[in-house]
Amino acid sequence: RAMALPPPLPEAAAALAALAALLLVLVCMIAHVTAIKMPTLHQHEEEKFFINAEGGKEPVPSIHDPPTKELSVVVPSYNEEDRLPLMMDEALDYLEKRQKRDPSFTYEVIVVDDGSKDQTTKVAMKYCKKYGSDQVRVLSLVKNRGKGGAVRMGVFSSRGKKILMADADGATKFADIEKVEEGLKNLQPWPNQMAISCGSRAHLEKDSIAKRSYFRTLLMYGFHFLVWFLCVKEIRDTQCGFKLLTREAASRTFSTLHIERWAFDVELLYIAQRLRIPIAEVAVNWTEIEGSKLVPFWSWLQMGRDLLFIRLRYMTGAWQLERRKCN
Repeated sequence: RAMALPPPLPEAAAALAALAALLLVLVCMIAHVTAIKMPTLHQHEEEKFFINAEGGKEPVPSIHDPPTKELSVVVPSYNEEDRLPLMMDEALDYLEKRQKRDPSFTYEVIVVDDGSKDQTTKVAMKYCKKYGSDQVRVLSLVKNRGKGGAVRMGVFSSRGKKILMADADGATKFADIEKVEEGLKNLQPWPNQMAISCGSRAHLEKDSIAKRSYFRTLLMYGFHFLVWFLCVKEIRDTQCGFKLLTREAASRTFSTLHIERWAFDVELLYIAQRLRIPIAEVAVNWTEIEGSKLVPFWSWLQMGRDLLFIRLRYMTGAWQLERRKCN
């Protein structure tokens, strides 16, 4: 009995190409249909107020108001009762000393408790009572929104001419803000007062690889490739939580942001590139702190999906560069 011969190579290649094209169209359709088109940024009633040092309520300001501080530091925090004090002690020590040297320098630190199940708000309120609610503000979210959602709520409640994102774990030395500020300054003149300076750990990559497992190293390289291939080509380290934005750049990018979890940094920089906002990348000191909320495999998988959807949703017009306001 004669055996069936496999199809000639050119035909097999054509069939594979057709299948890949069909799969791509299907993924594009899924990305487009499942996209939430510019949802309203709803604030719960409790999220429209800060609790001040005396326990009273103060209305949350808006990113659309004129700035009244030189610098706003936004600290997204989820179950950070153990790690937050070290970061706050270092940050406030630096900020207070800088203010004494230069009385024209004014600041605020906004701790955004992202629906924590521990005592994060209570810990942050101790700093509010010590330094006053004009300088340390605590915004408690009713439910967990994800790191990107928490940062956005803090940004929209800030009063600074410049806005710094800083992680609650204190992995980046706070004094390195001066390097990041220098990176921002070197981008002048800023088009439409918009510019972004990103702290970067790219220079530490060789040392970190030596301490990581092969699997985590493979995941890291895979993620870097996807970021480069799909979204952001100019920035080597998109995930460092130390980013400084001019007020106008923060307003414009966060008003368009859709991703609320780990990959929000990538969308933020993708939006900035699309809007031709100049971006600097500056090496900072960084130490890995125990207690990361990332679950290695599943978090990377979720981020990979988000990266693909960022590109496809903007490419198909499901997401557009529009302004939206928090209400």
